[in-house]
Amino acid sequence: MSAAKSRSAQAVRPAGRLLFSLFATGAIAVLSAPAIAHDAKPTAVLPQGWSYPFACCANYDCKEVPQSSISERPEGYVIKGTGEVVAYADKRIKNSPDGEYHWCAHQAGLDAGKTICLFVPPPSY
Repeated sequence: MSAAKSRSAQAVRPAGRLLFSLFATGAIAVLSAPAIAHDAKPTAVLPQGWSYPFACCANYDCKEVPQSSISERPEGYVIKGTGEVVAYADKRIKNSPDGEYHWCAHQAGLDAGKTICLFVPPPSY
């Protein structure tokens, strides 16, 4: 009986090493993968689309919003859905590469609906 135990113990060692190697390789691949922001949809101005900066978009916090959902006051841009006012000089205001409004906001938690970044079209003269 001890010979049978010894053979099964010997068979487990290589299998355990293989599983450990696979786990370690997977962990390295996940941890070393570059941080990738998701992309804005293609538009007439940018038919290939563009990528939201990672600092603005953790996962899928950004989306194009209609012009009617953003208004302007002397104090800054107003997000109509939340009433939040983002001052014109705020660092969260970014130039929109495609000339459309894009709003990046927290999707859950205590900050749900709070603006991370707001991409605005250039002012027209």
